[in-house]
Amino acid sequence: MDEKPSTRGEMRYKYILIVAIIFLIPLITGDISAKENKSNVQQKQELRKMRDKALRDLYWNHPKSKQAIAKAAGYGVFDLFGLHIFVAGTSKGKGIVVSNTTKKETFMKMRRIGAGPGMSVKDFRWIFAFETKDALNNFINNGWEMGADASAVAKNRMKGGAFEGAISVAPGVWLYQLTEKGLSLEAVISGTKFWKDDELNR
Repeated sequence: MDEKPSTRGEMRYKYILIVAIIFLIPLITGDISAKENKSNVQQKQELRKMRDKALRDLYWNHPKSKQAIAKAAGYGVFDLFGLHIFVAGTSKGKGIVVSNTTKKETFMKMRRIGAGPGMSVKDFRWIFAFETKDALNNFINNGWEMGADASAVAKNRMKGGAFEGAISVAPGVWLYQLTEKGLSLEAVISGTKFWKDDELNR
């Protein structure tokens, strides 16, 4: 017996969807690999440009943040790009941490493990402000990890103060999250890890 037209249509749609996914994944992962294969000098230049643009965008969206970051012991800017496929996905990115006292740059890596249905690409930037030297040095030298058992969503609860608009994620560590829509007052921080990029810091 011949298949019903609706059944054939559904099978054709599923086939097209599978083929599209098969061709899409290599294109995206290939682009990520190409970025990783760039020379250290190129990667550093791109991270500095990313940092400068992120700070400009932050200051435009929230002018008070400029003074807060200037008075902090240091700051860090991370660009997070991740591909989430079906059930679970891992987002990874790179960033740069700067001491306001010495102006020394430290290049770092970032990874976030998340889960969610369907396939989506998320792109946003995190700007950290380190209120004290201890908080800055601890982040650089020991890295930082927010376990999956931690609160999934951190929210800004400040009504004012030096770090108004930022989210407190650890003692002396404040976070501004920039999205395409501007400054967000909450961020999904569980399952994130930061550590030094040994290759770029040579």
